[in-house]
Amino acid sequence: MRVFVHGAGRSGREAWPRQSDDDAVFLDLTTVSTMEEKVDVVAAAVPSQGCTVVAHSAGAVPVLLAVKAGAAMPHALVLLEPALYDVARGAAPVEAHIATMSTARERAAQGDLLGFWTIVRPLMFGGPFDVDQWPAERATAEHIAAVEPPWGHGLAASDIDGTPTVVVTGAWNEEYEAIAAALAWRGARHAQMPGHGHRPQDHPDFGQLLDGWMF
Repeated sequence: MRVFVHGAGRSGREAWPRQSDDDAVFLDLTTVSTMEEKVDVVAAAVPSQGCTVVAHSAGAVPVLLAVKAGAAMPHALVLLEPALYDVARGAAPVEAHIATMSTARERAAQGDLLGFWTIVRPLMFGGPFDVDQWPAERATAEHIAAVEPPWGHGLAASDIDGTPTVVVTGAWNEEYEAIAAALAWRGARHAQMPGHGHRPQDHPDFGQLLDGWMF
């Protein structure tokens, strides 16, 4: 069984268009607001006998919090560009990202959602801000601005100890590579799947990675 946990963009089944429905559960964390509630949703979805949890971006935070607390005991973790900034604090790319996002969030708090998105769009999705796309992307900007930051949750790279883990990055963003390096230092396997920006799960070989790694 595989439990898929989406990031800050698309949610539920929509976030995983290339993945099979066979023996899979696609969580939707947009139905809850606090991190504690997200942890509870993850814990409830992971059966007592374990499974493979596949988490993208910010979705990795409640997953690892649930693992750390013993509320979820997956057989294995697959973390795609995980937004686990706590595990790599001090790394220059991570600190730069947090500083930039803090500036963006200040703009959003002041009611400047467009200003927020001009910073966040290229930072998180690997493409330039395009004013012509703003109407289509506004809802995503509103959603991301409302989500609490994925840092400050007391997580450490050692929280994966005892759980076979693979971390997948797109080889485009230094902070995700720094996070992957911190997890790899604790024993995670690191695989790079370039060409799809922040969504390496859309790489045509990702399904093969899932099927081929011995979980």
